[in-house]
Amino acid sequence: MKILFTGGGSGGHFYPIIAVAQALNDLQKEKHIIKPTLYYMAPEPYNEGLLFDNDINFKRVSSGKLRRYFSLLNFSDIFKTIWGMVKALWIMFYIYPDVVFSKGGYGSFPAVFAARILRIPVIIHESDSIPGKTNVWSGKFAKRIAVSWPGATEYFKQEKVALTGNPIRKNLLSAPEDGAREFLKLENGLPSVLVLGGSLGAQKINDLIIESLPELVKFCQIIHQTGKNNYLDVESRSRAVLYDSENKHRYKPFDYLNDEAMKMAAGATDLIISRAGSTIFEIANWGKPSIIIPITNSNGGHQKKNAYEYARSGACIVIEESNLSGSILILEIKKLLSDKNRSEVMAKAAGNFAKKDAAKIIAEEILNLALEHEK
Repeated sequence: MKILFTGGGSGGHFYPIIAVAQALNDLQKEKHIIKPTLYYMAPEPYNEGLLFDNDINFKRVSSGKLRRYFSLLNFSDIFKTIWGMVKALWIMFYIYPDVVFSKGGYGSFPAVFAARILRIPVIIHESDSIPGKTNVWSGKFAKRIAVSWPGATEYFKQEKVALTGNPIRKNLLSAPEDGAREFLKLENGLPSVLVLGGSLGAQKINDLIIESLPELVKFCQIIHQTGKNNYLDVESRSRAVLYDSENKHRYKPFDYLNDEAMKMAAGATDLIISRAGSTIFEIANWGKPSIIIPITNSNGGHQKKNAYEYARSGACIVIEESNLSGSILILEIKKLLSDKNRSEVMAKAAGNFAKKDAAKIIAEEILNLALEHEK
């Protein structure tokens, strides 16, 4: 049995693939079937360590973005995509997987195109409430469609769609409190705030946190994932603004939090600040109250829609970038940290929103399709 994963452009595409691969490997052991051979086709491996750890073979194909604005890169990217389609067709014919699982994004187009030509069954998963262009196209011929948000179902044929939630890696399904503060060298008895801008960081959020640090460290500790490209800038600016502060040790910047550090940070924190991408589903699984700040110009406004759909569950508050300032952020953090009853209600709502079996449900459907295709 051969299964090919595709999807690319961000961690929001890549990490759910890892979660599904982990679930497939677990199901293989549980059902005592032959271990499937797994492949990942995309322009970049994104995280080679995780591919290796989960026995996934990487196959590189080029692909270009289709930007909604004028750019000379649109012309060169057309040729990248055409070459990627040709190469994907050749690789796919050679491998001939039983199922292709696509997370969407520009990086998935060549693989899904090749699967369509070769009549290989396709399953897609959409993480956002407004699907991306590649998934809308793929959904026209996909055998099964999994979505994370109820609002996304209206974009696809209803008989194909299942509301599964977003697949989350096994290591991040829980957020243990025992030992978490010691692991991150945090003070006991002082509330903690975890700031996440995605694996690549978020410049707007980073800037606001730096601006607010002198006030924030007076009443809480900040665990801040800055993004690898932003770490040196954020670290140097934070040292400058906290130069005279006796509480400078309460700010903990990290370029990137691996699985172990992330679950410890989640276990130690009382409140999470995040964008409105797939991280929402990790926050829900951890059962933590949150402040969600959607990207203003996300594709089709999907982050704004994600944020407000999640807010309707009672698990978070939403602050739009147009209304955001350092003083507003400080005020909202103070209000949530000081209102234990409200925080507990939000935490419970987050837990009720979570769908912990998403990866397993999708993996089971992939196996079912693969076994059908083998016959």
